[in-house]
Amino acid sequence: MSNNTLSPTGSQPLKKEQWFVLIAAFLGWMFDGLEMGLFPIAARPALRDLMSTVNSAGEIIFPAEAVVGQTYSWLVALFLLGAAAGGLLFGWMGDRMGRVRIMALSIAVYSGFTGLCYLATEPWHLGVFRFCAALGMGGEWSLGVALVMECWPEKLRPILAGVIGAAANVGFLLISLLGMFVAVTTDQWRWIMLAGAAPGLLAIFVIFFIPESQKWKESVKEKTSKPIQEIFTTRLIWPTLLGIAFASVALIGTWGAVSGFLPVWVDQLAGDANPYAKGTIQVMLSIGAIAGCFLGPLMANRFGRRPAYFLLCLGSLISCAVLFRMFDAYNLMFIAVATIVGVLTASFYGWLPLYLPELFPTRVRATGQGLAFNFGRILAAAGALSTGLLLKNVFDGSYPQACATITLVYVVGMVLIWLAPETKGKPLPE
Repeated sequence: MSNNTLSPTGSQPLKKEQWFVLIAAFLGWMFDGLEMGLFPIAARPALRDLMSTVNSAGEIIFPAEAVVGQTYSWLVALFLLGAAAGGLLFGWMGDRMGRVRIMALSIAVYSGFTGLCYLATEPWHLGVFRFCAALGMGGEWSLGVALVMECWPEKLRPILAGVIGAAANVGFLLISLLGMFVAVTTDQWRWIMLAGAAPGLLAIFVIFFIPESQKWKESVKEKTSKPIQEIFTTRLIWPTLLGIAFASVALIGTWGAVSGFLPVWVDQLAGDANPYAKGTIQVMLSIGAIAGCFLGPLMANRFGRRPAYFLLCLGSLISCAVLFRMFDAYNLMFIAVATIVGVLTASFYGWLPLYLPELFPTRVRATGQGLAFNFGRILAAAGALSTGLLLKNVFDGSYPQACATITLVYVVGMVLIWLAPETKGKPLPE
């Protein structure tokens, strides 16, 4: 294992170790996206398989769509709760014990438990495995972002935020391409989950080739790190709460509507005649999201953190209203609008890795930004459950009506952002 440490400088040439750090963080978050993209493709076939019954004539009886939709919303909620817990747990461990070892552990956790979904025989088995996998996913984000931002020059932070944000969507794109060409049905969903164990090999690369953050090592020398205590009992509580709110708005929109339910709605619209449609829409969402993850931080660097967030919320609100309120058939125009939705709603995942590290000093950065981003998943879990309840109790299984209602959350972000500090042009707090 390398004993080298890295500190960011603006005048010296980049070192190979800095590139290793970026590659590891990119791959870690890319595989996160791959794991997250697995489930929207496999979920409906998996639940229809696990919840089906056989009548006296030997015919397979599948559950009603509203029941599938509500059960799926519970699985999404468990995933989001696991990610929230993982962001806090692994972020705390990373601030106490170092970024590198704990990042490797987080990768091993999310890949291993995704592979275990292959063994599920009941819907609640999927819930348990997805919750445990999400622990690692939430932890990897907070540690990877902290490590990159602490090891690379500060002037490159906006483009790095875009790269990190885009990484998950590259993974989402790769698994979606698979969904375009491989029909994931009630008979084949298990194999796609088993493939999710492969990223565990990345953990070995992280352990042996990634150097620890010099900023972190110097920070814990000067003062003992008590990250959880500090972010809740000092002046950091206000930026922590704001960070949670900003991440929550983005995550509720994503998991309560766009990435969480749009592929399932498309699968229903296209029907058995086109089992590749959900993969196609995820591909277009992913392509849009990759562009959006660069759009977010570039806008923040150009206009300021607060105006950029406001504009991204406004664009997301309008585009989602068009998609969910004006379409009732899967066609080329539907795909085009969904791609625009992917650009705008994913732009927050480039904005957040730029802004959240600017709110916290080094000694608590992984915990603070991990808690802010991943605690937002708890509220996003409530959003996903709300979508499920709306599907079953209000809109009679109508995915677009439920999703259109949930995406009104962007109005909240448009108001709250003006209560936050503007950090454009300022160095990371020590």
